Amino acid sequence: MICVDPATGERLGTVPVMDRAAVVAAVQRGRAAQPAWAKTSFAERRAVLKDILARVVAEQRSISRLAVRDSGKTMVDAAMGEIFPVCEKLRYTIAHGERDLRAEPRASGLLPHKSARVEYLPLGVIGVISPWNFPFHNFFCPVIPALFAGNAVVIKVSELASLSSLEYLKIFEEVLARRGHPPELVQVVTGYGETGAALVSSGVDKIFFTGSPQNGRKVMATAAETLTPVVLELGGKDAMIICDDAVLEQAVSTALFGVFNACGQMCVGVERLYVFSGIYDAFVAQVTERARALRQGPPLSSGRLASEEVDLGAMTMPRQLEIIQSLVDDAVARGARLLLGGKPRAELGANFYPPTILVDVDHSMRITREEQFGPVMVIMRVDSEAEAIERANDCPYGLGSSVFTKDRRRAERIARAIHAGMTTVNDFGLAYMIQSLPFGGVKISGFGKINGREGLRACCNEKAIVTDRIPVRQGMALYPVRAATLPLVTGAVQAIYGAGLREKARGAVQVLRSLVALRRQNR
Repeated sequence: MICVDPATGERLGTVPVMDRAAVVAAVQRGRAAQPAWAKTSFAERRAVLKDILARVVAEQRSISRLAVRDSGKTMVDAAMGEIFPVCEKLRYTIAHGERDLRAEPRASGLLPHKSARVEYLPLGVIGVISPWNFPFHNFFCPVIPALFAGNAVVIKVSELASLSSLEYLKIFEEVLARRGHPPELVQVVTGYGETGAALVSSGVDKIFFTGSPQNGRKVMATAAETLTPVVLELGGKDAMIICDDAVLEQAVSTALFGVFNACGQMCVGVERLYVFSGIYDAFVAQVTERARALRQGPPLSSGRLASEEVDLGAMTMPRQLEIIQSLVDDAVARGARLLLGGKPRAELGANFYPPTILVDVDHSMRITREEQFGPVMVIMRVDSEAEAIERANDCPYGLGSSVFTKDRRRAERIARAIHAGMTTVNDFGLAYMIQSLPFGGVKISGFGKINGREGLRACCNEKAIVTDRIPVRQGMALYPVRAATLPLVTGAVQAIYGAGLREKARGAVQVLRSLVALRRQNR
């Protein structure tokens, strides 16, 4: 499999296309390595993560360059979208992972003589299928909680971001080996869709998949054959609502970042902007002026930084340019106005799509419902909160969202009404950076959570355990069934759950009579 720099077309090298036998062998190696790791203390697991964090901080520039070379993004995009989230994930897990996975006492209800708790135990081997848009982040962020929870991990990386992943793998291998743990706890498999399908059906204990809804359905169908549980993160079409009392400069700056960061190739990228009529014209004028000044070009040249800094790099997947162009052309044909961009920049190379702004967009256009995953700002005018909320929810996706307003009550009201997994007020994407929060969507954006205690526990068997608080020996046998057995049970239900003292008392009397009868019958 040939690996290519999408910004320059430069051939970077080759990686193997692994068949089913190779994938199954990797899972078996992980299964052999995992039991000893599962017995390690949380202190030891923290020490491993601390060493990994130190490596990431020390090597952040080389890590970013690898991501830039594989994805076409800029170094700034890599620093913000690759390094920062991984470091924060490590920091959170080191600080709070043990607390989140500590055995949790539960009330024992009507059985005060029993002690009840939930244990969060490792699943075994977790499979991860990661996308191409953030090579380092999409590798490390699912592996960190899975490893900390006591599992081995086998990750199928995207065919468009494989070369960097093999370099990133060395960080885990070297840290684990240095601390006396088998490097097979984290393994990478490379190839195309068939390799990913092999991982899903390989006998792993759970699959974490990030990708499109279409491929998510395929993963789920394959996993259903072996009843392998899945967590699916299937992209988004995030709405940003900008109210008429918003701080305009803040809204403009955040919208530019939310749309054009990493060329819009983010699951939480802002793909729909609903701007109140009172500030619509001013907002459009300002974002257009600032977007026109953005610089675009190859971020690296022969592995080194380009001579001129750029704001936008290249698209990673060539096919995505065709998807974007189809959506833009459909919108223009249906009456949208193109203020900026709208055609690939062939003079820069094969994979460059410019900052693009569309206005006068409505919901008859495909671009309001289909994920574009590119640098296109889609702006729509709204006249009220109700209209903004209705349109924001008129979409099959439901991952993230944003609301801009100075009115806290208004912000809370709108945030609660948007049907999405996350809403950020007066900012963009921060719900992901706050690692204590669960991350995940609704509707076709998928299900299950990553991040926070929910994400750590998703890597575990949540096992209920009941033990004796006070040993109590059963005084009578309920089997074989006697004539008084059923009245005993029905009387107990009435005594415990009946409405009012009189009904409860009747139940209690029935229980006492049944107990006396049972004692006689058991003699």
